[in-house]
Amino acid sequence: MHDPQTPLNSGFGFHSTAAGVLAGIDLSGKLAIVTGGHSGLGLETTKALAGAGARVLVLARNPEAARKALDGVPKVEVDQLDLADPASVRACAERFVAGGRQAGIVICNAAVMANPETRVGDGWESQFGTNHLGHYALVNLLWPAIAPGARVVSLSSRGHHFSPMRWDDVQFTTGYDKWLAYGQSKTAIALFAKQLDTLGQAKGVRAFSVHPGSIYTPLQRHMSMEELTSLGWLNDKGEVIDPNFKTPPQGAATTVWAATSPLLAGKGGLYCENCDVAVRDNTPTPTETGVRDYAIDPALAKCLWTLSAGLTGIDAFA
Repeated sequence: MHDPQTPLNSGFGFHSTAAGVLAGIDLSGKLAIVTGGHSGLGLETTKALAGAGARVLVLARNPEAARKALDGVPKVEVDQLDLADPASVRACAERFVAGGRQAGIVICNAAVMANPETRVGDGWESQFGTNHLGHYALVNLLWPAIAPGARVVSLSSRGHHFSPMRWDDVQFTTGYDKWLAYGQSKTAIALFAKQLDTLGQAKGVRAFSVHPGSIYTPLQRHMSMEELTSLGWLNDKGEVIDPNFKTPPQGAATTVWAATSPLLAGKGGLYCENCDVAVRDNTPTPTETGVRDYAIDPALAKCLWTLSAGLTGIDAFA
């Protein structure tokens, strides 16, 4: 039996950039939505999509800062979205749906990482609540305005190797570990894409999760310099020294590849990395590449969808 998690030999790889992946692809007339599309990987994603002709709607917690960061990037507009605030998510989605436009690409890019214990929404652990539940609610609320044939790309990461879903204590009520919480949130993102792909196929909408690679961006804002250097990511001058790290343009490449590649036509529910479909990796300790079975398991994806619908009170497919 063919394993769908088999690389497609895309011709791209670790060193490919977002602009390189989109060379020769014309996105004119297509509207893309990118959460956090003004900073780090999101900014590179926005610039690459706009450069290929797409109109890009960037959703940002601080629209003023986003507009400043995007100054000079063509075909870009900004609206307010705080993924940690359910009311903000609903208001943002309702504004877009009311506008009557259709999104051909939705990229769930914004995230928090390894932050101190914080509660958002209805007492949700903040990394799960922001990275997963915020995007879960947004996509479901946007569903009437997601075009048939659209692609939804959710940014997971190798961080999913750190933890499967902690079904007995999803909200970390019995003790918080910032890296386990981050890992669970990235597992949840991959499972969300898996189930969204299953549900969205009737409309021709396909979903993918991606590991962008390790990149030094503002995502690490909650980590101290001591921690960054002890992990071997930076030297004491703040320079990246880890050979496994990508540049931001390289880090955005897999996202735009998953959103646009003709090789993925008729496919979905896949976890991608290095501009290709990733292989499975279930070794005992976290590795740099590959996807754990628990992050792409259809039964677990369905369970998470049910849990998320219950927590948010939102389900476009109910």
